Amino acid sequence: MQVDYGEGAPTRVLGTDRYRKPRLFVATLRYSRRSFRRVVWTSGQQVWAELHEQAWRYFGGSCRYVVLDNLKEGVLKPDLYEPELNPVFAATLKHYEVVADPARVRDPNRKGTVENAIQHTQSTALKGRRFESIEEQNTFLEHWECKWAASRIHGSERRRCRPCSRRSGVTLQPLPATGMQYFTEMPRTVCDDSCVRVDHSSYAARPAAIGSKVLVRLFERRIEIRDLRSHALLRTHARADRPGSVVLPAAERVFNPSRETRYILDQAKVIGPHAAQLCERLFALEGRVGQRKLWGIVNLAKRYPNHLLDAACAAAIEQGVYSYRHVKALTERRVAEALATLQADSPAPSPSALTQAHTSSATPTSTAISSLRSPPPPPPPHPSKAANHEPDRNRTHPAPAAPVRHG
Repeated sequence: MQVDYGEGAPTRVLGTDRYRKPRLFVATLRYSRRSFRRVVWTSGQQVWAELHEQAWRYFGGSCRYVVLDNLKEGVLKPDLYEPELNPVFAATLKHYEVVADPARVRDPNRKGTVENAIQHTQSTALKGRRFESIEEQNTFLEHWECKWAASRIHGSERRRCRPCSRRSGVTLQPLPATGMQYFTEMPRTVCDDSCVRVDHSSYAARPAAIGSKVLVRLFERRIEIRDLRSHALLRTHARADRPGSVVLPAAERVFNPSRETRYILDQAKVIGPHAAQLCERLFALEGRVGQRKLWGIVNLAKRYPNHLLDAACAAAIEQGVYSYRHVKALTERRVAEALATLQADSPAPSPSALTQAHTSSATPTSTAISSLRSPPPPPPPHPSKAANHEPDRNRTHPAPAAPVRHG
């Protein structure tokens, strides 16, 4: 089978009055000259593979090998002896037991059958026509192929295409029971909790080492973690439905603190003793995979006063709920109560102050929260600098010189 892209007939763009030529995909069986034609607006890795699958379903079986151009949807790196195929396209060919045979660079005569089929389609079926939608053009091409192109007497072969397709249909391979499951793949780094992050969720990556690069294939219902070089399968997980999920067995959790863990706990000690105690208990329960929650608790100190955040951590410890969201809710409640008390004690603003309120860039809430923060103590002066800047009372200072008047 030979495949290639061409240009379809002008088609109206959905929602506009503008016409544009879509891409015309043609797959032609070499001996029977039977063709499959589809037009699409855009092409990509998955679209290119789906068009091949639709062609094999249309023919009733898959071919032994396929000859294609060196376009990026199919071939990443052209090479005469060992071309590098697109991973999605390579997986599709492996699923249907088909071998890819890319043509040489700048040598379209290697697939002259499909080149002639594209030219014949453009000069016969689509010449002078316009369509209102992609579906209308695909329906017309399928009707034209079945009623005219497949039953015609071929110019160079001098015989009909339909009997040849029936004879060559015996040599087509049977289709697999299930279709191809498409995926997108991306490289990921194994974090220090032995997990990889995919769509805001964590998945166990062992036996991959911490800090190593792995290849993640994202399917509709599952994900696969593979080796980056050999593409060997390491782990398979069901895809999490809710963001923030952790797919990690309890036996694989890492509980020894890392440098990042120590850094977070040191910042929690700056907030207060109860915040440090809560972070230590949370790490003891969840291990390194719970460091994201620790970061959330510590980063609350950037928005709220430390003493209110530490009081919220003390309340969470008393209630026995070790959760970032619970600590955040308790902190916001205490801040709201403190703001209400502060506004009740403060006098009403004067009309002149209200007229000039637009000149200040700070909001009332941010100003009130900043007023709740305890001012930091002034740093003690350095001993050497204090000695250097201490005034000498016994020293006489010269009198200032009188101004000189000119002219």
